[in-house]
Amino acid sequence: MGAAYQSLGQYQEAIAHLQEQLAIAQEIGDILALANAFGNLGITYQFLGQYQQAIEYFQKQLEIAQQIGDKTSEANALSNLGISYQYQDNFAQAESLFLQGLKIHEELFGGNNPSVASNLNNLASLYQDQGRYTEAEPLFLRSLAIREKLLGKEHPYVATSLNNLASLYCAQGKYAEAEPLFLHSLEITEKQLGSDHPDVATSLNNLALLYDSQGKYAEAEPLFLRALAITEKQLGEEHPDVATSLNNLADLYRAQGKYAEAEPLYLRALAIREKQLGAEHPHVANSLNSLAILYQSQGKYTEAEPLYQKAIAICSEKLGENHPDTQTVKNNYNLMLSQLPDEELSQRFPPEMVEDIQSLRHS
Repeated sequence: MGAAYQSLGQYQEAIAHLQEQLAIAQEIGDILALANAFGNLGITYQFLGQYQQAIEYFQKQLEIAQQIGDKTSEANALSNLGISYQYQDNFAQAESLFLQGLKIHEELFGGNNPSVASNLNNLASLYQDQGRYTEAEPLFLRSLAIREKLLGKEHPYVATSLNNLASLYCAQGKYAEAEPLFLHSLEITEKQLGSDHPDVATSLNNLALLYDSQGKYAEAEPLFLRALAITEKQLGEEHPDVATSLNNLADLYRAQGKYAEAEPLYLRALAIREKQLGAEHPHVANSLNSLAILYQSQGKYTEAEPLYQKAIAICSEKLGENHPDTQTVKNNYNLMLSQLPDEELSQRFPPEMVEDIQSLRHS
C-alpha cells in the first residue's frame, strides 16, 4: 500500500502505511522487514525533498544490512544514500557512496549485471550534474551495453539508458546525436509498456525539451501536450509529474510570447507542488521563479519581485546559498532589478549595489 501511494504521488499516505510496516516489523522482530521499511521510508522522503530525513532512514537500513551481512541490501542502501547526497549537491559524498555500492555489486555479480548497470548509471548521472561529461559518457555507454546484453535490446531499462545518454548529449548541445537516441527510447517504451504508460510521457517530455532548446516549438508543443495528457490520465491531475509537464508547456508558451496561455499553467503547477510537496520545497521555488520570469517579461515588476524573493528564500534554506539553483534565481532577480529606473534603484539600494545591478544591463 505504501508503494502504491508513493507511485501516485500521495506521499503522506505512503508514509503512514510505511510507518505501520515499520512498527509491525519492530514488534515481531523481523530484521529484514525492518531494513526494508527503513529503505522505503527513505525513498518516500527523497520524493518529498526532505533529504536529511531520507538519509537518516537509509543509514538505518545500511546499519542493519552491515550487521546481518546482507551485501545486496548494503549496496542498495549505499546507492540510495548517494542519490540523497547528490540531490543536496554534496557531490564528493555521493561519489564515494556510489563507488562503494558499485564495488560491492561487482564483487557479488561480476562486471555484467543489471545492478552493476544501475550503479554505473547513478555514477554517470552524478558526473553529468557536475559537468564532467567526458567521465559520464563511458559509464552511460557501459550501462547501456550491459542492459542490452543481459536484458535484450528492447527492454524498458535499455530505453532508460538510451534516454540518459541522449540527455547527456543534449546537455552538451549535441542535438544531432541526442535526437535518434530519444526517438529509439520512445519507440521501445511505447512497444513494451504501451502508449499510455507514464514512462512514455517521460520520453515524450525529454524529446520535446530537445526540440524546445533548438527553438523547434511546433515540434515540441504536441509532444508536451501528449505527455501532459498521459500523466494526468495515469497518475491523476494533482501528481507532481503533472506539475512538471505543466511547467514545461508553460515555458514553451512563454518563449513564444504567449503569456496568456502560459500564466494559468504556471499557476496550476505551483498549486500542485505546494499541495503535494509543501510550500517550502525546491520545486515550489522553481515554479515561483518561472512565474516571476513570466511577469518580468511583461514588465510586471511588482508582481514578479515577491515571487523572486520567496524563491530565493526557499532555495537558500533548502539548497544553500551556493547551490546553482539559488544562484540562478538570484541572478534572475538582479536582472529584473536592473530593468528598474535609476532613480528607483538609488532610493532602494546603496551606491555600490546600484552599480552592480546596473552592470547587468550590459552583461
